[in-house]
Amino acid sequence: MLRFFAIPAVTSRQFKPEAAGHLRHSYNFVPTALTVRGKTRNRSFVPSFTILLVDDFEPFRRLVCSILHGRGELRVVDEASDGLKAIEKAEEQQPDLILLDIGLPILNGMMVARRARKLAPGSKILFLTQEASPYVVREALDLGALGYVHKQRTHSDLLPAIDAVLQGQRFVSSSLQFNDGPDTQVRHRHEILFCSDDAAVLQGFTRFIADALDDGNAAIVWATKSHRDRLVQRLQSEGVDMEAALRRGTYLALDVNDPPNPVRMLETVKGLREAAIKAGKEHPRVAVCGERAGCLWSSGKTDEAILLERLCNELARSEDLDILCTYPLPRGLQDDDALNTIRAEHSAVSFR
Repeated sequence: MLRFFAIPAVTSRQFKPEAAGHLRHSYNFVPTALTVRGKTRNRSFVPSFTILLVDDFEPFRRLVCSILHGRGELRVVDEASDGLKAIEKAEEQQPDLILLDIGLPILNGMMVARRARKLAPGSKILFLTQEASPYVVREALDLGALGYVHKQRTHSDLLPAIDAVLQGQRFVSSSLQFNDGPDTQVRHRHEILFCSDDAAVLQGFTRFIADALDDGNAAIVWATKSHRDRLVQRLQSEGVDMEAALRRGTYLALDVNDPPNPVRMLETVKGLREAAIKAGKEHPRVAVCGERAGCLWSSGKTDEAILLERLCNELARSEDLDILCTYPLPRGLQDDDALNTIRAEHSAVSFR
């Protein structure tokens, strides 16, 4: 008598090979119960999926590998610690799945996703990142990613997300405030990013401005001279044509110490938008980022910081702006009333 006792190959849900969109899987033996004349043989073929793991924090990569270790059909074939290496290895390995962080050195995860779609078109993308902004989630999914896992939910969400993405299904961590409805176009985006050091400030500005300029929009930054100079270098290293942006007038860098003037700010924003239209963008947005409010708050001028944030909120609502404010990372002040008031002026809060 021949009896087969089947188990799911990937999850408790039925796995449909055609849904995964791949015809190039290798196959591994995994235990199943096959009984022939009273003897049990533990051999069966199941698909084996290859994974490229991209994160700049080595201990976190080790954590991910340890979670995947118990799933023999999921094989990490390579790792990358920066965006440039990620693109190179994606093209070389052509993995079934790319686990991708956003805050990467050299090239951020969004830029990696854009290029990977061309260089490794058969690879599915699952973002695994600390970024919690709903606008970042929307942007990631618009780039073609099928999954988005918040790092704080790695233990509970990673494997279910991988299962879903490999089957061609979307997965977003339930802890994220994300609207997946049809009318998700962003009009009011005003984010606050708490930064642990200068490198985090530059990384936040770079990603924010690069995404805007790469999409044909305009950008303006209020920053210290040191940050302004290094920011141009970082943007150029990520492939942003800064000479063209400066020539067209779609990028402007101003001193963080310039006192805010609502009339002048509005004129500047309109000028940047007109420059983007002349450059060929039909309905451009303007990315505005700066560290003035954060500097005011850190120096004890909380009321001035709140007034500036409220001014930015009014501009964001009336002028279709995307605003990013960087603040020093609070230390032991998470429940401070003034800090909570500042947070409330923003549409999203992130830490780096």
